[in-house]
Amino acid sequence: MDEDANSRNVPQESKAGYVLSNVAEVVERILTFVPTKSLFQVASVSRLWRNCARRVLRTQQKLTWLSASGTGKYDEHILLRKLSEELENIYLLPQAALLMVDSENFNLHDDHYKQKKARKCREEEDGNSVERLRCLFPQNCDILGIVTPGVVLTPGGFPSKPPEEHEDGEAGFGLLFPSIEGINIRPFHFCRRTLNAEALQEAGLVGNPELRVVLLFGYEAYKSGAARFLHELLKPLANSNALIAGGHVEKVFSPPRKCCSQGSFGVVGFSLSGPRIQGASVLLEQDVSTPEAAEATLLRLKAANIPEKNTIGFMFACVGRGHNYYNGKRNVEADTFRKVFPTVPLFGFFGNGEIGCDRIIKDKYSLSETDADGLQHGYTTVMSLVHLG
Repeated sequence: MDEDANSRNVPQESKAGYVLSNVAEVVERILTFVPTKSLFQVASVSRLWRNCARRVLRTQQKLTWLSASGTGKYDEHILLRKLSEELENIYLLPQAALLMVDSENFNLHDDHYKQKKARKCREEEDGNSVERLRCLFPQNCDILGIVTPGVVLTPGGFPSKPPEEHEDGEAGFGLLFPSIEGINIRPFHFCRRTLNAEALQEAGLVGNPELRVVLLFGYEAYKSGAARFLHELLKPLANSNALIAGGHVEKVFSPPRKCCSQGSFGVVGFSLSGPRIQGASVLLEQDVSTPEAAEATLLRLKAANIPEKNTIGFMFACVGRGHNYYNGKRNVEADTFRKVFPTVPLFGFFGNGEIGCDRIIKDKYSLSETDADGLQHGYTTVMSLVHLG
């Protein structure tokens, strides 16, 4: 009886082996359930599996995110722990990453200004947070790391989860952009030594007819000369047909700033180019201090008719707003955003100054009349939508 059972099993195993070795449709379907990091491992099984893995990778063109808040159980920041545990299980290969953490709890060492001998990632268990973060991402991933007084995030999982304003406490998020066909994401960093016409063109900020969105963040903005420096950078952007959004933050821990000395001012960010991108933003002015007024402003953003699928919301607010601005009521602006855009995830910060204006970038139409001074604000909130096609 045992011999008969074995003989019946052999053909079934052979059929399964044949299918997994020769039927690309079945293999490709199976690989859609495999995290991206594991895809690279299984791609070495055979030529068929390698080709199937490549096709699956090309379909992973939707952004995702990891976020964390609360009191961490470890010495490291709660976002670092979250990335360490879950980054390898995501279903995309990040081309660019925007990381934001609160300034109160993130252990930022300034030794990234020093020329240190390279160490292997596995030897950096006791290294600083910046080094460990860089080791978690692919080498060719452009990482923009921001430290700011407060963080706005959408909990991981689904876009419809309510966004949260963390004016204090431990919080952070990692917004992960895959390689998307027809969209070019370029990082940039400028200090007073590197800001020139050639560098602006290389970053895609001038002479680029497909420029659609610029996310930019200034650091050490209170230093002498920083205001004039920022004005020079914003002047060509104010006259462009691109959405400009961001603000001033406490510190920047990535990319490495080898060109400038410790404590000097500068600007970092991402430029997003491509005809598929659409965007719009509105400014919640200083007199917007009730939920009703906030909703009325966001309804103007809704009226821009930006597609809400595959779209990100950004909220860049003054650290002086939040619950103090709304008679002690917390999460007002984030809750209002969710009411108006229930399926769009929201990310951002409470910072030391806001950059943006009322602006629409859609198809061949743009509404963008302002100047460099009109892009800079205080005690306001810039709310933006960025659609990635």
